[in-house]
Amino acid sequence: MLKQFFSIMGRYVKPYKKYLAGSILLNFVSQWLSVFSFAAIVPILQILFKVDNNVYEYQELALDKDVIINDAYWYTQQLIVEHGQFYVLLMMGALLIVMTLLRTGSYFASSAIMIPFRTGVVRDIRIQMYEKVLRLPMAFFSEERKGDIVARMSSDVQMVEHSLTSSVDMLIKNPIAILVCFCTLFFISWQLTVVVLLTAPVMVWAMGTVTRKLKRKSKFVQEQWGQIMTELDETLGGLRVIKAFIAENKMLARFVKTNNVYRDASSSVSTRQASAHPMSEFMGTCIIVFVLWVGGFFILHDYNMDAAMFIYYLVILYTVINPIKEFSKAFYNVPQGLASMDRIDMILKAENPIADPANPQPLDNFEKSLEVRNVSFAYAGSDGRKVLKNVNLTVEKGKTIALVGQSGSGKSTLVDLLPRYHDVHEGEILIDGKNIKDVRIADLRSLIGNVNQEAILFNDTFYNNITFGVENATMEEVIAAAKIANAHEFIMESEHGYDTMIGDRGGRLSGGQRQRISIARAILKNPPILILDEATSALDTESERLVQEALERLMKSRTTIAIAHRLSTIRHADEICVLFEGEIVERGTHEELIAKGGYYKRLNDMQTL
Repeated sequence: MLKQFFSIMGRYVKPYKKYLAGSILLNFVSQWLSVFSFAAIVPILQILFKVDNNVYEYQELALDKDVIINDAYWYTQQLIVEHGQFYVLLMMGALLIVMTLLRTGSYFASSAIMIPFRTGVVRDIRIQMYEKVLRLPMAFFSEERKGDIVARMSSDVQMVEHSLTSSVDMLIKNPIAILVCFCTLFFISWQLTVVVLLTAPVMVWAMGTVTRKLKRKSKFVQEQWGQIMTELDETLGGLRVIKAFIAENKMLARFVKTNNVYRDASSSVSTRQASAHPMSEFMGTCIIVFVLWVGGFFILHDYNMDAAMFIYYLVILYTVINPIKEFSKAFYNVPQGLASMDRIDMILKAENPIADPANPQPLDNFEKSLEVRNVSFAYAGSDGRKVLKNVNLTVEKGKTIALVGQSGSGKSTLVDLLPRYHDVHEGEILIDGKNIKDVRIADLRSLIGNVNQEAILFNDTFYNNITFGVENATMEEVIAAAKIANAHEFIMESEHGYDTMIGDRGGRLSGGQRQRISIARAILKNPPILILDEATSALDTESERLVQEALERLMKSRTTIAIAHRLSTIRHADEICVLFEGEIVERGTHEELIAKGGYYKRLNDMQTL
């Protein structure tokens, strides 16, 4: 477990090494000050209870416990002789206050210096995840639930902050405290300390019995939280359908069931965590009592230890019990963080097969033609069933090509291959004779504009939605694009004109208005290749007329590939390709295909009726 923990932290610790180094230094200072401040208790006890009647002689200072203790007692006796017992008591109390102030100050500094590390690591993970989500292929999101991805970026990252990065502080602070305290305990009485160490394996075993299954249970809890987020996302997106089919109770029952599973699993994990403190408290008390027995035996038999030193030993031993408990708490927290990090790594370490080539060919413009050559494609998890089968298509510059066919015939899949949302499995796609796999993705997509059936807008202003992806656009250019898209009038009628917020996914706009904003965005980008994916199929007659006018302006002087269910919108295409079960079965102009009397004519006749 610790090996995996340090491996994960090693990925993010480099920018924050100075904070870790500062924390280690300050923790050492804090712990040694703690030991020395408690050492002042011994002479205080000697003075108050007059338990030491020995007369000490000064010895040459050396790294020997007996010599150091002898000289400390000699110096204290000298002060008592010169200034009296109460004066020495005041001095020792003041020394204890000063040492405690320095100790608590360095302790606070050691904790405060780790805050930039904890918050920085969590920020870095979030940014990495967001960047990876932006760059992963579309296929990844068809296999993953959106709510689960949101859960990984929110609750799982929060769990990493709570469990892993917070544990780093404990895993620095507590081992240092344990090391310093045990060095002091060995210095006071190595015999008693050996007895303490012999009892330690019992505590380790007790901790292990509780933490053993914690990681697996924690991972299940986070998975259930992802399921809750998924169901919530589906509910918010499908409220209209839920209400229309009077399915509120059904959805509520499903949500309650998922929440009960989450609650049961979470309760199990919390119960195990709650057992950490009482178990370590009990084990610590057992060790203290055991030492009390052994130490009492030493004192009663005059075995190289007096009462004051034994009390000091117990104080230091009790001091080390708390770091051991905190250390055990880290052991309980770390498995939860590791489980969340496993789920985060499913995104961070996901393979992205769609990448730039090592030596990309230049692709600055579209000059001649786009060619689809012998292309076949199957989605992952489809058991090899091909959506496209040996498709061949050539689109000359400035021409308009229309794709028609029944749902599932492969039209949208074909146009998704052009900007490399997916990669072809067989065959190749060429732009001006260059395989699109041999050019930079950014160069390829800069040549292509999209207007989809569902207008994808953002919760921002009209201006920012139109200029999305276009740098340094002027207001004059934005207004010109909006006018061409038949969008300028309704934009100016809004409360703040182009600075009006349009709501989540453009929710404050009608379907036709949303589509015209997306067309204005494509016009401003001014791409040489345009893909229209059923851009008017979801609109009413009036909205369709306005959008169709905007599309016709957009298509002028551009190479266009249009997917259409309404054949009336593509009558004037230079070539119409009819797809059926992944193959092009007919091609030609509208008049030529009608004259053939084949599949296209049947589609046309059904729509005419």
